[in-house]
Amino acid sequence: MKNMFFFLKSLSRSVHDEEHQQQPEISNSRGGAGCSSGAGGDLSTSLTVWRKSLLVSCTGFTVIDCTGNLVYRVDNYMGGRPKELVLMDGKGTSILTMKRCKNLGLIDKWVIYGGEVGDYCTSVVSEKPVFYVKKCINILHTNPNVLAYVYRRSSDERYAYTIEGSYSHRSCKVVDERKRVVAEMKRKDAMIGGISFGLDIFMLIIEAGFDPGFAMALVLLLDQMFS
Repeated sequence: MKNMFFFLKSLSRSVHDEEHQQQPEISNSRGGAGCSSGAGGDLSTSLTVWRKSLLVSCTGFTVIDCTGNLVYRVDNYMGGRPKELVLMDGKGTSILTMKRCKNLGLIDKWVIYGGEVGDYCTSVVSEKPVFYVKKCINILHTNPNVLAYVYRRSSDERYAYTIEGSYSHRSCKVVDERKRVVAEMKRKDAMIGGISFGLDIFMLIIEAGFDPGFAMALVLLLDQMFS
């Protein structure tokens, strides 16, 4: 297990060393959630996402910054398509809980809570969902590139964000109401030490002002909806 984590750390450094050559202005982001780059004071956070849990008995995700620090993790003991996912920070503290909505419809819907919620949780950070995410069914839809809609309240008719692109190709963008890209998933087509990155290792770029944890939560839901 240690060898696996050391490989991921070296992989992240190699990826970001390559980006550093292309983007000379690099600085640490606030809170240490990742490494930031940009010009004119506009900083973006860059994270390496590995679609694998560090625990042998689990499926999940491991997310590190450009210095090799573990910043987010997901450990799914149930496997398959669980009814609940918990995004944790590197120390194992629950940040967001995503729960699948109970309905008989064909549309995949999830609610996102702050902190940890559930039957076995001793404390509730957010009693009400902070976001609602609905999978887009592209039947007669005007924009076939839309994967999902994100709402602030279940009663909202207008969405706060759309997610566009292709999760199967690890090429997605989170777009806000002003049509600005606030987060982007990019595949890394390269090899290190004869090992191909493939689809299980990719980059997550988050623009300044957008919560990296929330961006990672959206990645988790895309994985549930389209894997």
